[in-house]
Amino acid sequence: MDACGPIKIGAVNYLNTKPLVYGLEELAPTATLLYDLPSRLADALADATLDVALIPSIELLGDSRYRVVSDACIGCQGPVLSVKLFSRTPIDQIRTLALDEGSRTSIALIQILLDQQFNVRPELTPLPIGAVLEDVASDAVLLIGDRAIHSPAESFQAVWDLGDQWRRWTGLPFVFALWCARQETPLDGIELALTTARDNGVAHLADIAEAESSALGLTQPQCLDYLSNNLSFHLGSKEQQGLDLFYSLSQKLGFLTPGQNLTTSAGKAH
Repeated sequence: MDACGPIKIGAVNYLNTKPLVYGLEELAPTATLLYDLPSRLADALADATLDVALIPSIELLGDSRYRVVSDACIGCQGPVLSVKLFSRTPIDQIRTLALDEGSRTSIALIQILLDQQFNVRPELTPLPIGAVLEDVASDAVLLIGDRAIHSPAESFQAVWDLGDQWRRWTGLPFVFALWCARQETPLDGIELALTTARDNGVAHLADIAEAESSALGLTQPQCLDYLSNNLSFHLGSKEQQGLDLFYSLSQKLGFLTPGQNLTTSAGKAH
């Protein structure tokens, strides 16, 4: 990072992120706020294009170069609404699975759920950014973000909300994304700005829903219900337990390198 340049913050331009960046540009006037997909934010943080970013939790769990810089997160304690599996066959008969390229955490999560609950390990194919369900002929498709909220016209044998499936199976919340920075990056107080933005955003969910609803084809009450009841924005002890289990299962199935200590990395948020 250029010592004379602004701190570059990467965020996601999904509805579920709006409470985390509420008023952030005013709280951190010397920083530059950039938007991209979660997976691209992770790449930009890794190559130092960004100094801090809201990255998929799988990225933190597998890389000791990063530290959590706020207890603000995107999580859920049940149905999340914006991360769904749409299956054209019964779940136990899924043989091919198209994966939304936007989030690596959701990609790991769906494979864990299918493997551990149904012993299903489908062939994986990408669902390119901008593609729709009708563009792929796979048995099932994983969608994330705003487009997962809308019910597609096609009928399906099964529709899974991944947050709901995780909670029913484990009894724990799930954390999809966290504010992270590289260990050596000085942030000059940005940590407090991120936490304050989250607190302000949670206090103004109705205003966010009013501002965002029409562009998403949703009503204000629908947006508000989603932000209020489907999402959680605090990384607490139960969320930490969920991350511990997610990490352990990801390692077991080969998503992570053995040896990473989750508590010593993610635990720094507390």
